[in-house]
Amino acid sequence: MPEVRFQLEWPDGQFSTLYSPSTVILEYLKPGDSFRVSELESLGVKALRAASDRVRARYGFACTRTDEEESQLRRWTSRYKPEENVRVISQLP
Repeated sequence: MPEVRFQLEWPDGQFSTLYSPSTVILEYLKPGDSFRVSELESLGVKALRAASDRVRARYGFACTRTDEEESQLRRWTSRYKPEENVRVISQLP
């Protein structure tokens, strides 16, 4: 499955990378999108779970890295106020 990585820019100007094992994440997040932190957390979790389900359907087991990415995403979002904005800067190669 094609992997997807996004660079995110947080309200304080810091950057992080979000990984997905499947392109299904593109149904939820796209470069140029801007979200409230709470919205990004919700969409990101849904996208990562959908990606893990897609891996499970294809290979017979879930992608454990998506669990790690979900935990990391929740740690990032907990640093900011829910109403602050975060941007999806780019899709990385």
